[in-house]
Amino acid sequence: MRKRMAESADEAATAAPAAGEWLDLDALAEVEITSEDPEHPIESALVPDGGSGWRAAGPGEQSIRLIFDDPVDIRRIRLEFTENDVERTQEYAVRASQDGESFHDVVRQQWNFSPNGATDQREDHQVELSGVRVLELVVRPDYTGSPAVASLTSLRLA
Repeated sequence: MRKRMAESADEAATAAPAAGEWLDLDALAEVEITSEDPEHPIESALVPDGGSGWRAAGPGEQSIRLIFDDPVDIRRIRLEFTENDVERTQEYAVRASQDGESFHDVVRQQWNFSPNGATDQREDHQVELSGVRVLELVVRPDYTGSPAVASLTSLRLA
């Protein structure tokens, strides 16, 4: 008798894609950013094993736009943020555009960071986006308006 174990829906949703299943953002897209700390460039967050992640050069809302050479279909968006030092409430929004000009919200979420508690935010969004020309991540590092600096540990698309 042949037998195999089926993945549960929860396991399938959180499992990392096999090598090559994540989109190669370096080859498929140009990135546009509002600012970046030279010691934490955007490539650190977009390229696997790229380093410690991206960090803005200063406080305030920041945006990261992936401008694709050719339209892409996106089924999964994985975001990781880390904050070890400052207690803050972050809000991020992911927006998509098929024409490069008009955008619609894909997801918008808030997260409370606390150095003595929640220091890592990992989100894995299952989506159905077809023909995406531009994907934008807008990070508001502190919803209360304090001078927090935006950062992104990792962004992966499949």
